[in-house]
Amino acid sequence: MRRPLLKLPLLLLALTALPSWAIDHDKQEIVIGTTVGDFADMVTESVQPYLEQLGYKVKLVEFTDYVIPNMALAEGAIDVNCFQHKPYLESFSQDRGLELSAITQVPTGPMGLYAGKQDALAKVKKGMRVAIPSDPTNQARALILLEDVGWLTLNPNVDPLRASEFDVQENPHGIKLVSLEAAQLPRSRQDVDFAVINGNYAASSGIAFSDGLFLEPSYDFINWVAVRSADKDRPFVQDVMDAYNSDDFKDYAVKRFEGYKYPESWEHH
Repeated sequence: MRRPLLKLPLLLLALTALPSWAIDHDKQEIVIGTTVGDFADMVTESVQPYLEQLGYKVKLVEFTDYVIPNMALAEGAIDVNCFQHKPYLESFSQDRGLELSAITQVPTGPMGLYAGKQDALAKVKKGMRVAIPSDPTNQARALILLEDVGWLTLNPNVDPLRASEFDVQENPHGIKLVSLEAAQLPRSRQDVDFAVINGNYAASSGIAFSDGLFLEPSYDFINWVAVRSADKDRPFVQDVMDAYNSDDFKDYAVKRFEGYKYPESWEHH
């Protein structure tokens, strides 16, 4: 059941000096979906208090995979999600026929190559097992990382954002790629020689980025907040964007998420 429209006394409205668009009177509750860990923390520790100060009720829904958050957004079960980079959003939306739009970047932990049974890059050996994400865009991202390390060579004619294990042209060490759901990668380390782990799952598993044997240098995979395309011009979406771009959020994120890649618009931070 929807809550009744929040009615604030005129004096309170004057004292709080809210922006002219707050609050979206057709939207009293904002449901935000994220993956477990850092993106959820950003909501509870900074974004939610900002939006609640504007008069919204905010509900957080946490997911443990990369499929359901977009389906839930498209179906209206949530209003906003934050967990994915733009290549994944665009590929997923095209494949599923969804009308979703990216609205603002968020601090993102880098994908990294982490030790499993082997604890140094120099310990590369024939036939070693390397765990990588199974979803297409993050698998491509992992293969690019392994190419950057110098362990693989991809077909130069393939779109690197769509590369799969079938596009590996040279594999001098005979690496055996083990495809796993991204959330399972931190726990896979005891069973493989190395694991390529997404930043958010490394962070939520207590794995420090400083433990990474190699971190991706690319800024192509900074994550975005997404909404239904039909909602992107609604006032509540502007308020969400402002929450993620406020000076308070920037100061909080730089201190709380050290070592992350920050949005390109944050150059002064």
